Amino acid sequence: MTQNIRIRLATPADAPALLDVYAPYVRQTAITFEYDVPSAQEFTARIEQTLTRYPYLVAEVDGTVAGYAYASPFHARAAYGWDTELSIYLQPGLQRHRLGSRLYRVLIALLHAQNVVNAYACITSPGPSIAFHESLGFQKIGTFPRTGWKFECWHDVVWMELPLRQRVTTPETFIPFPELDQETVRHLLNDPV
Repeated sequence: MTQNIRIRLATPADAPALLDVYAPYVRQTAITFEYDVPSAQEFTARIEQTLTRYPYLVAEVDGTVAGYAYASPFHARAAYGWDTELSIYLQPGLQRHRLGSRLYRVLIALLHAQNVVNAYACITSPGPSIAFHESLGFQKIGTFPRTGWKFECWHDVVWMELPLRQRVTTPETFIPFPELDQETVRHLLNDPV
């Protein structure tokens, strides 16, 4: 059976469905270092805040929310303005079905259009997310050993990097997501990358 996959922009109204995807990661895994599932109000605020500068994408399979991915600031200081950290969460059981790859490819294309130079991923190790990121061209650049305490044990964090643009002397001006050409956004969302 063929599944109808749609990648679209998140809206604040998506918070409850996205929280349903995220909550099992908080409660059952060390993939996220949050201890408590955020409230719907907190999650709504996170979506709204992200969309002021970066894309926040939703993947639907046959009309049902199946996952999401977004970019966030790598660090607050101005010199990091061309860097971003990526996050992705899929409904359990949908990993290894190319949905994550498709979601990330659209996110990366949008970030490239915003003139982002470096994309980073912070990944709890060990885990399959490292191989997933490597399949998309990310390279491991460092490990923070035993840096996160969750479920009564320490977890390593691996940092991975994907250069999106050449590191030139003067980078192109970063374009906040709301200021990105809407035709470009529509094209990238509808292009089956």
